[in-house]
Amino acid sequence: MAHILIASHQPEALAPFLAALAEAGCRVDLAPSAKAAQEAVRHEPPTLCLVDGDLPDMTALALVSRLIEINACVTSAVVSPLTDEAFHEAGEGLGILMRLSPGPGPNEARTLLATLTTLGG
Repeated sequence: MAHILIASHQPEALAPFLAALAEAGCRVDLAPSAKAAQEAVRHEPPTLCLVDGDLPDMTALALVSRLIEINACVTSAVVSPLTDEAFHEAGEGLGILMRLSPGPGPNEARTLLATLTTLGG
């Protein structure tokens, strides 16, 4: 069972995505801020941390960078309005598994889990 940490200050906007993760048997935990996400990773590293765009206390890419410092084994994905090319440029070197478009739904959840599975997660 994958343990997915969702760093989002608006998790209600992700309801269909979160429901699909739960239906797939994932354990889903929520962190409303970058600080809470960092504490969660220190306490119990998830299989994957999904950062839902910029948080009130830190940008998405800055949080991914911090999470790598805390535990380099935690895989990350980011919800971003950038194009794939622009996102790749902005996040180069951070080892981000994938970018999701804003408002991801069940199909994106399945794609994310399939991609994670190919990594052995």
